[in-house]
Amino acid sequence: MTTPAQLHHLVDGQWLDGAGDTVVSTSPAEPDVVVAQGRLADTAALDGAVTAARRVRREWARTPAHERGAILVRAAGIVESAAQDWGTELAREEGKTKPEGIGEVLRAAQILRYYGNDADRDAGEVFSSPRRGERILVTRKPIGVVGVITPFNFPIAIPAWKIAPALTYGNTVVWKPAGTVPLLAMRLAQALTDAGLPDGVLNLVIGDRTVGNGLVEHPGIDAITFTGSTGVGRRIAAAGAARGVPVQAEMGGKNAAVVLGDADLELAAEQVMFGAFRSTGQKCTATSRLIVTDDIAEDFLAELGKRADALNVGNPVQDGTEMGPVVDAAARASIRAGIDRAIEQGALPVAGGHEYSEGALATGYFVPPTILELPSQLPDVWRDELFGPVLAARRVGSAGEAFALANDSEFGLSAAIFTQDLTRTLDAIDDIDVGILHINSESAGADPHVPFGGAKKSGYGPKEQGRSAREFFTHTTTVYLRGGQSTI
Repeated sequence: MTTPAQLHHLVDGQWLDGAGDTVVSTSPAEPDVVVAQGRLADTAALDGAVTAARRVRREWARTPAHERGAILVRAAGIVESAAQDWGTELAREEGKTKPEGIGEVLRAAQILRYYGNDADRDAGEVFSSPRRGERILVTRKPIGVVGVITPFNFPIAIPAWKIAPALTYGNTVVWKPAGTVPLLAMRLAQALTDAGLPDGVLNLVIGDRTVGNGLVEHPGIDAITFTGSTGVGRRIAAAGAARGVPVQAEMGGKNAAVVLGDADLELAAEQVMFGAFRSTGQKCTATSRLIVTDDIAEDFLAELGKRADALNVGNPVQDGTEMGPVVDAAARASIRAGIDRAIEQGALPVAGGHEYSEGALATGYFVPPTILELPSQLPDVWRDELFGPVLAARRVGSAGEAFALANDSEFGLSAAIFTQDLTRTLDAIDDIDVGILHINSESAGADPHVPFGGAKKSGYGPKEQGRSAREFFTHTTTVYLRGGQSTI
C-alpha cells in the first residue's frame, strides 16, 4: 500500500493547507484505498487566488511571449519525465487503465510544448489602409484573469489544453479542478511552478460547489472556461452573460458511430469498441450510439457482443486490464439506473446489462461493457448521456436514414462514419452536424493543433485547442497607425 498524497492549494506561489471540509480521494477500483487527502479551499483562499492573479496580470502580459513560452516548454519536459509515475497515479485515482493514464500525461506534455512554441507563430495581422501614409494593424491582447473549471475524466490533459493557451497568450489563471480527482491537478501546477512560472500567475484551489460558484461569480474574474455537464455549463454561461463575462463551455455529447454495409467491418468493430469502452466510456467524445445498416447488422452486432464480453475488466493499474471502473459510486448508480430503464423500455442486451455480483468487480465501481439493441420506439438511452460503458445500437435500412438518426440528438460533439464509398463520405461531411467527424476511426480523440468542440448544444463559445484557442483567450485591438509628415 502506498501512503496517501497530501493535497495542498497553490495561492500566490505558496502551497497552502485548506481551511474547508476534509477531502479524501479514493481508488474507484478499491474504494477502501485512499489515494490523496487534505482539506478543501474556502472562499477566503479563492479571494486570495483572484487577488494574486489580478496583481500580476499586467506584468505577466508584458512578459515577452518567448519567455512565457519557454516556461511552458520546460514544464512539458517535467511532465514528460514523470509520465510513468503520474500516469499510474491517474489510473489509481480516476479509473482509466494505466496505459491510458500514461498516455494522458504524455498528451499534457505535448499540449504544453505546442503552446510553448506559439511565440514563433504570427502575433497579429497587417491590412492595407485606403489612406496614404497609414497601416492598419490587428493586434491581440490577453483577456485578463481566467477562471478555469475542469472535470474528472481527463484530470491533466483537459486542464493543460485550457491553462497552456491561457498562459501563453498572457493571461493569469485561477483553477478549480474536479474534487473527485485532485491529485493530478496538484502535479500539473507543481510542474509549472518548478518550470519558473512567477508567483500568482497560476493559482489552484481545490474546492466544493461553493468555491465553484464563487469563482464563476467573482468580480475579479474576466473570463471562464469550463468542461463538464450540460446543466452546469448552461448555468455558468447564464451567469457569465449576466455579468458580461465571456464563457467557453465544452459540454455533453451523445456521439454516434454509423457503420454502412460497404465498411471494412474488422476495422469498424475495432474502432467502435475503442470509442465505446476506452476510458470506461467516460469521455465526452465516447461512442454511445451505434447505427448499423440491416444488411450487416446481425453479424456486426454479434461480433461486437463477443468482443465486449471478452474485454478484461479489472483493476486499472494491473497489466492486461482493458477497462477499469467508473469514477465513483454515484456514477455507477446513475449508469446502472440508465441501463435498467432502457431494458424496461424494450432494449435487448447484446452484451453486459447486468451487475457484478461477487469479487473485486462487485466491491469496486465497475460496470460491465454493455451493448443494448434498441426497438423502433427509441428508449431514453438513445438521447440521455449516461457517461459510462454503454452503447445503444439501432438498425436502419439506408445510409440516408442512418445519417438522419445520427443527427437525432440535441448534442453535436463528434461522430464516426465507417464506409469505403467516397460519395457517402462526402454526404456525411455535408449532412451530419457535429464539431468533429471521424471517417473510419473512433469518435473519440483530439489533437492539440486543430480545433476541438461541438455543434448544437455540445459547445458554447469559441472552440478549444489549436489556433482557435486565441479567439477566447485574447481580444483584438485594431490599430490605425499613421506617422507625421514624411521627411524623405
